[in-house]
Amino acid sequence: MKSFTGKIIIALQIALASSVVAQAPKQNAKAPINKAPISKNPNLQKAPTKTDLNSIKHPEWILNSSIYEVNLRQFGKESSFKSFQKELPRLKKLGVNILCFMPIQPIGKQDRKGTLGNCYAVQNYKEINPEFGTLDDFKLLVGEAHKLGLKVIIDWVANHTSPDHVWTKKHSDYYVKDSKGKFVHPMADYTDVIDLNYDNKDLRNEMIESMKFWITNYDVDGFRSNLAELVPTDFWVQCRKQLDAVKPFFMLADGEKPALHQAFDMTYATNFYQTIKEIINGDKKRSDLVNYFKNQKSAYSANDLKLYFTSNHLENSGNKNEFEAFGNAHKAFAAMTAVLPGMPMIYGGQEAAQRKHLKPYDKDLIEWGDYEYASFYAQMMKLHHQSRSLLPQSTFEIMDLQNENLFAFKRSYKNEETIFVMNISTSLERLILPQSLSGTFTDCSNSNNLTLNQNTELVFEPYQYFILQREKSLPTK
Repeated sequence: MKSFTGKIIIALQIALASSVVAQAPKQNAKAPINKAPISKNPNLQKAPTKTDLNSIKHPEWILNSSIYEVNLRQFGKESSFKSFQKELPRLKKLGVNILCFMPIQPIGKQDRKGTLGNCYAVQNYKEINPEFGTLDDFKLLVGEAHKLGLKVIIDWVANHTSPDHVWTKKHSDYYVKDSKGKFVHPMADYTDVIDLNYDNKDLRNEMIESMKFWITNYDVDGFRSNLAELVPTDFWVQCRKQLDAVKPFFMLADGEKPALHQAFDMTYATNFYQTIKEIINGDKKRSDLVNYFKNQKSAYSANDLKLYFTSNHLENSGNKNEFEAFGNAHKAFAAMTAVLPGMPMIYGGQEAAQRKHLKPYDKDLIEWGDYEYASFYAQMMKLHHQSRSLLPQSTFEIMDLQNENLFAFKRSYKNEETIFVMNISTSLERLILPQSLSGTFTDCSNSNNLTLNQNTELVFEPYQYFILQREKSLPTK
């Protein structure tokens, strides 16, 4: 922190991924499906509907945890489970707890996109993509991760399969068909996959058994369910009940419908991501971010957890990376994701300031360099993991600093308090410190003590922010 006469400029530079999907109903096995394209979701910015059917008991290990999304194909020249195993100590030091692998099963050859194919076009749910190694290699990797205290979840594609999936020969009734009896693509541009029919009870049972296969034989700790909104919610409820009987595990939904929390521990905070992008573009402002959190409170139960990110595989490959989306604010928004109620995610390569748009269907290696942002992310993950006030059960309160360009909130649990303040604009912003921001704090950028006096003027550079913590005396009885 730098001090000037009558002013204090607070400059800390302390950023993170999901799919935006359109919800479409499943139809019977004889009717063609007409699903809206992903980019045309009409409900993207609408407040979801609240559900009170949330009875999910979260595994204790997800509290204060963070996710690291692994794009194994682009991780290194070899891109195998064996080579990735060498990265585990580094990722442990980075401070992440959960490794989320993009689909690891074999990719279909029929209608394949690119040279290596789309990893979301699964050909067999119970096999390994030979690109990555063998089932035994994966089992060894999971075991080594567990020894380091890391959890492993895998991306699960339940909405569709490749056209040459093993089921298409013996169980064609598992699939949606048109009036001519032909398989149907779930969306117009999803030409390398065909849609599954969840009206079929046998399909449901077989899908659940396939998921159990990875839990019982390879000890995975959960699933990220791709396009979860496009699969009937009652299937996920059925699935969760059966998988819970195997072992405590974590379910992350690639979707945002509140009803998904009947079966999932966590859903993506995609609307948050879109809102902060539009703030940078100048299309939204602080009041829109405030309204986002108001909508969350009214739409979701207290037990519903959200995943916050500033990048993921879809945004990086198909839209903008975090530098293009947020510019000089990319670190500030990443810091925000680490202290919001929920879980932060790092997409593999963000710790290295990876700027490439990784090709989704071909080899295109991450440029690791000297891991430029590793210390930043490690600092944020440590803060997230070790702070009592950042537990899911802590309170969350948006602070009104009487300035439309300063967004601030407070997290509290028992006697610990964490405060985040950010200038979300491109202009210099001045703040006369209110009583709520006065006192002695720990500056989370350097762990030094910091005293802020009421009525002192703070000057924020564009996109500057700070994170402060303090212990408050509990009232005596």
